[in-house]
Amino acid sequence: MTETRETRIKRMKMRSMRRGIKEMDLILSAYADRHLDSMDAAALDTYDALLRENDQDLYQWVTGQAAAPAALSDLIGDIAQTFQK
Repeated sequence: MTETRETRIKRMKMRSMRRGIKEMDLILSAYADRHLDSMDAAALDTYDALLRENDQDLYQWVTGQAAAPAALSDLIGDIAQTFQK
């Protein structure tokens, strides 16, 4: 069964809010609220892949403590810019 765009975005917003650590809940839920509705299908695919990553790794990537994988580096950079504002 395929997901509608609306259902997919709702699922990803919920997944962004319900992470493992509070810091990532705050960072990703704010980013998702601002950006998911305007993303195209490819960008949503990348964000969905990001949601499968470990919170401790995500936090280090977003805060610049470690380099993000190449496939996620542009998205991580965008999230980091949003986080720093």
